[in-house]
Amino acid sequence: METTFTLKILRGTRGEQYWEEFVLPRHPQANVISCLMEIQKNPVNKKGEKTTPVAWEQGCLEEVCGSCSMLVNGRPRQACTAIIESYLRLGPTITLAPFTKFPLIRDLCVDRTSMFEALKKIRGWISVDGTEDSGQFGPSISQEVQEAMYTLSTCMTCGCCSESCPQVNEKSDFMGPAAMSQIRLFNANPTGALEKSERMQAALSEEGIAGCGNAQNCVRVCPKNIPLTESLALIGREASKQAIKNFLGLPDAKKGS
Repeated sequence: METTFTLKILRGTRGEQYWEEFVLPRHPQANVISCLMEIQKNPVNKKGEKTTPVAWEQGCLEEVCGSCSMLVNGRPRQACTAIIESYLRLGPTITLAPFTKFPLIRDLCVDRTSMFEALKKIRGWISVDGTEDSGQFGPSISQEVQEAMYTLSTCMTCGCCSESCPQVNEKSDFMGPAAMSQIRLFNANPTGALEKSERMQAALSEEGIAGCGNAQNCVRVCPKNIPLTESLALIGREASKQAIKNFLGLPDAKKGS
């Protein structure tokens, strides 16, 4: 078995990107992040030239924060759980590249601000409803609904779904699958349902659900196995109901609609 392998990284800034290769020792439990750390300690490329350390993002290293998103062999994923050995079965070289659907900062770092702005547009929070002042508990939630909400709540805003979605591009305003799924999450909460109509208006906007082309790439690459296509279908139906309400001028219910 070979004792080394090559890490080929797309580096640079927008309009000035280039590939650079690094030879690294092969360790059974190494992941992409640990390999980038090795390069950081001694940034010498395959040609033996001293170079600058690679820029990337990382946080929890437990596939929870979503910050280490990148393309590993062309597939969007979290670098912290990308085990080197699983890729070396396919060949001696592993490629790393930044996401293409977000503004490039440098090397493997991109700006995912658009995803966080989308959460603002869909009101991705539960507003205070006054129960905390009365000393009472808020509305109860069944175990079944809690379990469904928990799955949706594991979204890390990592951007893998948007990177894989052909409808997220420079010519489209679609805010992406993650935001649509978060509409489902916050509408499922009894208190959050009080603002359901506002969220559905966001789903009906030019950035909303109409932008989904049902490619279903998103659900294939989601690190948390969130049922994104199920969420997209549900939000599509709810958006149609809201559109009819808007057309007929019907009022929204006080609790859910």
